[in-house]
Amino acid sequence: MSRFLTPPRRVLAFGRVVALIVAYGVAVVVGGCGGSSTPAAPLPTRTQPLQTIFEAQTELFAAPAPTLDLLKHLGVDAVKVFMPWSELAPDPLSHSRPAFDATSPAAYAASGWAPFDTIIRDAAQRHIAVDLALEAPAPLWATGPGIPPGTSSGFVGAWRPVAHDFGLFVAAVGTRYSGHYTPPGGGSPLPKVDFWSIWNEPNYGQQLAPQAIDSSTVEVSPALYRRLLDAAWSALGQTGHAHDRVLIGEIAPRGLTLGDQPGNFSGMVPLRFIRALYCVDSTLHPLTGAAAIARSCPSTQAGSTAFPSQHPGLFQAAGFAFHPYPQQYAPNVGTPDGLGADYADLPQLGKLERTLDGAFAAYGSNARLVLYDTEFGYQTNPPETIIRAISPKLAAAYSNQAEYMSWRDPRVVTWDQYLLADPPSGLSSFDTGIELAGGAPKQPLYDAFRMPLYLPVTTTSSNHPIEVWGCVRPAHYVMLHSRIPQTVQIQLQRTPGGRFETVTRERITDPDGYFDTRVAFPASGLVRISWAYPHRQGGNRIYSRTVQVSIR
Repeated sequence: MSRFLTPPRRVLAFGRVVALIVAYGVAVVVGGCGGSSTPAAPLPTRTQPLQTIFEAQTELFAAPAPTLDLLKHLGVDAVKVFMPWSELAPDPLSHSRPAFDATSPAAYAASGWAPFDTIIRDAAQRHIAVDLALEAPAPLWATGPGIPPGTSSGFVGAWRPVAHDFGLFVAAVGTRYSGHYTPPGGGSPLPKVDFWSIWNEPNYGQQLAPQAIDSSTVEVSPALYRRLLDAAWSALGQTGHAHDRVLIGEIAPRGLTLGDQPGNFSGMVPLRFIRALYCVDSTLHPLTGAAAIARSCPSTQAGSTAFPSQHPGLFQAAGFAFHPYPQQYAPNVGTPDGLGADYADLPQLGKLERTLDGAFAAYGSNARLVLYDTEFGYQTNPPETIIRAISPKLAAAYSNQAEYMSWRDPRVVTWDQYLLADPPSGLSSFDTGIELAGGAPKQPLYDAFRMPLYLPVTTTSSNHPIEVWGCVRPAHYVMLHSRIPQTVQIQLQRTPGGRFETVTRERITDPDGYFDTRVAFPASGLVRISWAYPHRQGGNRIYSRTVQVSIR
């Protein structure tokens, strides 16, 4: 996760440094999360799962087993775990490369591997997937020359990382988590990791620099990322991961375009980054001549023909990862005055897809990369008081709307929650957790994650059914183990403080707990959904947030 204008603050957890930086964006505010009724259209269908990825780095390193137990109880499919290269590399602050076999897991300190080994073992025991994100910073001995004098220490590990060295590191990681590697002194092989993300937010200068040169007219970071991806792709293929789920991109949703931006360390708007990454121009045709050469792209027809085979990760990845943070605005609200034309947040989802498809088409491919949402969240007040922070109640409504939008798009195959608990006060300016810093649920955001509820239309005439979409996320593991379909109750409270009555029951057959139905509500009031855990899991009955409906 990364943002563009405010200097980063950091959260320290067991020696790991997780950058939490304030986001940048401009948008038009619109009110409400529903609308008036229209003639009923066929309900949408979805042909592939929408799985849940959760990011709880601090809690996973502090207490992996209890954290994973909680996440499983919430119905989470996978956890994303960041593995910064410099935290495992020997002598990371030295500019002289140490003598060691960088492809051998045994050449790295056992203490560096230990927390990752524990998380991966514990997750495997609970049938939770691990998306291992191999990311910056690089050790200083694996960075390039020419870094500007006086560069902040938080940025130096992003300066021109050497792709060859990164490939050697990925080979060590791939070997360790191949499913066949037993650490020295261990009694059995470590579980296999088969889910990977390559780098993090490469269109952001703290992760990869320089972003652009020549007064920001020539993109540099896309070529740097292309080389890193080539090296990582090759290393994973050589260490038994040729058929794994490998994600590319991991792009930040926004960037800066005014003045000499993004320069060295600011943010490049993501669609510009993608075009340069795939060596296409603004019309999505292959770059040629000097423009191509300046961006380390093929400048001839023959070179363009060979481009896909020379960079297989760009064209054969399992999916393209994006971080569609919408800031304080509703997830369907774009930006005014063209400022967001090259953004990749949720309002720009269609343009992101068209940009990727056009880049593939430029090389004769009609393949369509699926999209992985691997970071998402709303900053809330409390605890933050900045303009981007909204109330937990509004964040809950917007999050459920965003998940509904994602579910409606067949190209999006994951939903992500970034942060479990807000960091302690003063250590972060990006409080997107579903728990407060002390661990108490941040309501109604906690309930909105556990059981999303969204009604696209909330005002209708009497006896006119309206769409009710939701998800019983914890039902995922219940159905996975018992294969017994679950039932959710759709309830209505007619008067404030009154009893909730069950209007209808909906049978859930989707393996991830989603349902989409129409309900004719008998009166105005508050709508919620209700479900009970099985007795072996405590039998507790849980509820979604509430949504007001008006029946005329």
